[in-house]
Amino acid sequence: MPERKVHSLPAEPADPWRSFLRDLDATLTGAVELHCLGGFVVAQHYGAGRATSDIGFLAALIESPADDLELLAGLGSAPYRKYRLYLQRVGVVTPPCDYGHRLVRMFPSAPWQRLKLFALDPTDLALSKVERNGDRDREDFLRLTRAGLVNLETFKTRYFEELRPYLLTKQEWHDRTVQLWLEIASIPDTRR
Repeated sequence: MPERKVHSLPAEPADPWRSFLRDLDATLTGAVELHCLGGFVVAQHYGAGRATSDIGFLAALIESPADDLELLAGLGSAPYRKYRLYLQRVGVVTPPCDYGHRLVRMFPSAPWQRLKLFALDPTDLALSKVERNGDRDREDFLRLTRAGLVNLETFKTRYFEELRPYLLTKQEWHDRTVQLWLEIASIPDTRR
């Protein structure tokens, strides 16, 4: 199954995310770039996901020290109380080592002045979920795969070349996880 290119990207995320991100942009004092992953990216950028209440991010490139994202828009913040949405740095994840070269700009036409969001490409996004291997991680992998966004050979190659060497523990465990995911993805979806 070849990887599908995403041609029609949304100008902005759907509400309430649109309003949440506009409010966040208005509070920033300098330029901010977020490397995003998780359910928000799967749903809002790739159109294959589920509802989520957070934007998980791996890295934040911040121009001003005053722009502490988790303080400005994390759990318990004013935007969280208003929208029940929040930003969260993801700590327990190992992305493929070259993910930064494949980041995709999210919502490039959004009217934000300071905020730029970047998504992991679909294969890197799927690989970022291998280590945790929770129910939602497997669901997101299958959603991306069944939407034609992840090529299984590319997934397997990147795993062995760009992720496995950087997993500090349980490599054989993760090998089995990847093999199981590949097997599950090869089973036809009969729910249609």
